[in-house]
Amino acid sequence: MHYIKVDARRLFCPIPVIRLQDAMQDLQIGSEVRITCTDPGVKNDIPAWSRIHGHSVLSIQERDYEITITVRKNSDD
Repeated sequence: MHYIKVDARRLFCPIPVIRLQDAMQDLQIGSEVRITCTDPGVKNDIPAWSRIHGHSVLSIQERDYEITITVRKNSDD
């Protein structure tokens, strides 16, 4: 499985969502992005953004103060 990692730690909304959007821009459909954040707002913001753009949130994992979200690209929207 092809995926890329995005480090959005210590960044606040909306920057993690923008970083995710930028990372997904050139990926093939079916590819995945794993974004690591420290802003707890991403637990709502990234799933909402993904739903709007037709992508799938595969997992949300929390460890200490870090949140890692895996998103699959389902469309070129």
